[in-house]
Amino acid sequence: MLDRRPSHEDLVEHLVRSTPLQRGEAVRVIQDVLAYFDETAETFVRRRHRELQAQGLRNDAIFERIAHELPHRAVAPPELSIRQLRRLVYG
Repeated sequence: MLDRRPSHEDLVEHLVRSTPLQRGEAVRVIQDVLAYFDETAETFVRRRHRELQAQGLRNDAIFERIAHELPHRAVAPPELSIRQLRRLVYG
């Protein structure tokens, strides 16, 4: 018989026991957290560029900010120059 339980079952059970989350909510939270940690540096740069641009920031300020944020990501990517950041967004 195929096991259809969500992955990280022990973590799901822990969250259900230790928080007011229901089982489905706990699974969704875990999936969201895992997706957050799966984000590549390239995806992060593109996403943050769009978010900061939507806030009205100009590219010079955006790329400086992204350069400062990158080393603080969960898995710090290699240090990227401003030029490399621009290439990730514009190709």
